[in-house]
Amino acid sequence: MRLPRAPLEDWLRDYYFTTSADISCSGTEAFSFGELRELLGIDVSDLDCIVFRDSASLGMPALRSAIAQRWGDGDPSRVMATNGSSEALFLVMTALLAPGDEIVAIEPAYHSLVSIADGIGCRIVPWSLEFERGFEPDLDRLRSLLTPATRMLVVNFPHNPTGITVDAHTQRAIIELAENHGCYVVWDSVFADLTYDAPPLPDASQLGEQVITFGSLSKSYGLPGLRVGWCFGPPEVLAQCMVLRDYTTLALSPLIELVALRAVEAGDRLLHPRITQARRNLDLLSGWVLQNEGRVEWVRPRGGVTAFPRFPDVMDMNGFCHRLMHEHGTLLVPGTCFDRPQHVRLGFGGPTEELQRGLAAVSQLLASISPARQGRT
Repeated sequence: MRLPRAPLEDWLRDYYFTTSADISCSGTEAFSFGELRELLGIDVSDLDCIVFRDSASLGMPALRSAIAQRWGDGDPSRVMATNGSSEALFLVMTALLAPGDEIVAIEPAYHSLVSIADGIGCRIVPWSLEFERGFEPDLDRLRSLLTPATRMLVVNFPHNPTGITVDAHTQRAIIELAENHGCYVVWDSVFADLTYDAPPLPDASQLGEQVITFGSLSKSYGLPGLRVGWCFGPPEVLAQCMVLRDYTTLALSPLIELVALRAVEAGDRLLHPRITQARRNLDLLSGWVLQNEGRVEWVRPRGGVTAFPRFPDVMDMNGFCHRLMHEHGTLLVPGTCFDRPQHVRLGFGGPTEELQRGLAAVSQLLASISPARQGRT
């Protein structure tokens, strides 16, 4: 396998730890361990009971059961707990794909959803979400892309970076189209709990025999540094993943698993304050877009905590984002990281005051480039 560089990680690696206003990231505000201990009732005696022995290959049974109960059908045999959902994606794709396989993948996309298959030597067929359509997925287009040669369909709803999502009817239609061609469906659902206009979708793995879904505590639950994710899938697929894992991470840490178990069991205590903040921030962002009419064009997100606006006056988005960081200390991700150079990924899941400062900096830099065009629709 020859993996390409990940432009998003390269960009964040340079700036993530030095920014004073981060409006780039795809998750909610991170919790401190002190906050976690208070919210989840983790006592020092709980930590003292941990023995640092190796954990089970698919994850601690209690953690797998808790994940199955909260997001799945209650069957822990279909759950693998991993070091972030990225590890689960890597294991599943490496287990199921071979050079020359045809993959239909949503575009734009987080790099792991496409680059792992590309590194294996698969043929990537993009299913593009277009700004002119409000990023709405075109099922007729998907129908034309799927063929008897398609080995895997890769989707992500709610979607990073656009914030678009689908309803339950469309979710079932996507899975049925894939089933008609006998291919696997890889459904990245790490933002499943972050929706604004409708309830969260059911876990897609319950809707088809060859559907594999991915989740994480990083995005909705404010625990990116815990590095805990999971996937739901057929036990025979998880068995193939376990063989690969024997050569990589082996398992999770028992300390991490204890914190993750408590977080899953009492997930609403973490989710409620974060989704409340995200809703408030989305309203703030909507008002900012309206104030900058003519300089900013967007599709209002319906899920997740990222938007993917366009700045029509900006000809060099990389240069704009470099200036924003160096002159204003504000971190924004250029759309070149997602092969959409006219766009930026704007994250609104963090502290409200930080979002306000970041948006003010963007407004100031946009105003220095060109006055707002009057009458733009």
